Amino acid sequence: MLKRKHMQQSTIIGLDIGTTSTKAVAFGLDGQVKYRQSEEYPILSEEPGQAEQDPEQVFEAVLSTLGKVVAWLQVHGYKLEGVSFSSAMHSLIAMDATGNALTRCIIWADTRSQSCASAIKNSEAGREIYLRTGTPIHPMSPLSKLCWLSEEKPELFRSASKFIGIKTYVLYRLFGKYKVDYSLASATGLFDIFDFDWHEKALEMAGVEPGQLPEPVPSTYTFRNLKPGYAALLQVPDQLPFVIGASDGCLANLASHGIRPGEAVVTIGTSGAVRTMAHKPATDLRERLFSYILNEDHFVLGGAVNNGGVALRWFRDAFYAAETAEALAKDQDIYELLNEVAEGIAPGADGLLFLPYLLGERAPVWDGAARACFIGANFNHTRAHFLRAVMEGVIFGVYSVVEALEQVAGPMPVIYANGGFAFSELWVQMLADVSGKKVLLTESPEGSAFGAAIMGMFALKLIPSLEAAEDMIRISETFEPDSQRHELYQQQYAVFKALYPKLKDSFEHLTNIHERQAEKQ
Repeated sequence: MLKRKHMQQSTIIGLDIGTTSTKAVAFGLDGQVKYRQSEEYPILSEEPGQAEQDPEQVFEAVLSTLGKVVAWLQVHGYKLEGVSFSSAMHSLIAMDATGNALTRCIIWADTRSQSCASAIKNSEAGREIYLRTGTPIHPMSPLSKLCWLSEEKPELFRSASKFIGIKTYVLYRLFGKYKVDYSLASATGLFDIFDFDWHEKALEMAGVEPGQLPEPVPSTYTFRNLKPGYAALLQVPDQLPFVIGASDGCLANLASHGIRPGEAVVTIGTSGAVRTMAHKPATDLRERLFSYILNEDHFVLGGAVNNGGVALRWFRDAFYAAETAEALAKDQDIYELLNEVAEGIAPGADGLLFLPYLLGERAPVWDGAARACFIGANFNHTRAHFLRAVMEGVIFGVYSVVEALEQVAGPMPVIYANGGFAFSELWVQMLADVSGKKVLLTESPEGSAFGAAIMGMFALKLIPSLEAAEDMIRISETFEPDSQRHELYQQQYAVFKALYPKLKDSFEHLTNIHERQAEKQ
């Protein structure tokens, strides 16, 4: 009887090609997770700044996870309506004329194009390109990567027939067509988000022709002619719909209740991001924010920060190593101890501030040379004060993006929050107190994979609109700001905000000193 009941239940698979793993998740049409599989792959770094992956390894992970989920659904009698894709942004692969990869996949974290990015950013053409493409000029973007590739590997660059991203690579292998969704295209720095086409000046800057890039298509574009060999391998009909979907960041917003203008979504995991939705594209005259496409009617504005949970992990490893080892030996959560310690220190850490740029920074400063520092230390500060300051500094950094976003997109009275930091009530309360806004924790099952499933449901007309998916997203907890703590934090934030401009030149000088010393060695 259970099997007959399941035969009536439709599912859709959201497949997320991430930075460190691919995961395939089967959802019911009510948003409930039925089954998931994931497979990891390494980031390859053989020289400073390099961050690459083997595209074939990623493709095999897609086949493996998708095949296992399809097999489970078949065994348990569920109906599969289709597959919909999400993937990480900013990747680049050079392809030859016969469809073979000439390079590995250069991912967003690769910084070898730093000098190219700086040259573009400091030019008048670079500013114009940003204002039309919505992608901040940064080593992460394919625009910068292409300029670097043409300078450093000119023969390879000239021999390339196509330049594509990892999702396009996977779908080309499955269907034999070079397509890219508007969403991922809008994160390349090469795509005009106002005209929905490749931007002529950006392509000229990168040294490529439109024919060397995949064809841009809507996020609802659907493939239906799966190559017979892969249909047999996956045990699915060759006409099973595969929806191209969108980028992981935009789909994470969709999966987090952030579908309407004025709704901000804050995600803090290893890194962090602040995003809001708009019905038209908007770029920031101060070049602090990105503006990406979800679909033709929804645009995601915001900024990503490099330094989220990674800052707390750094402090844990550097200053709580013994406690971490002891907790691990006892199968205890070290972060519960860190939260208890930090909670014992008053808000504001007795005047101690932390600038959290351990890994440089993206929004709002977009400076790879930015560095972290503690300000205001005195003889009475303890290790616990520094811990609290780290947690507060991460929130100040995130709030600086919220502030920039409100200046461009208007007020956002409520924040929807998710990510690893949501496991710490103290940290989420800090976000409410610093921002002065109500913070709602969302149960966002599987993040970008869930967003991909929602986009797939919309493309296949299983739901009438993207907004209709709001009923699938549940709020688990609400945090109200404390007015006294908010007043204190706003005073400290004013000091925090003034630090980077004053220290910027010093950070650059330190970076130059270090690089010269490294060259001598």
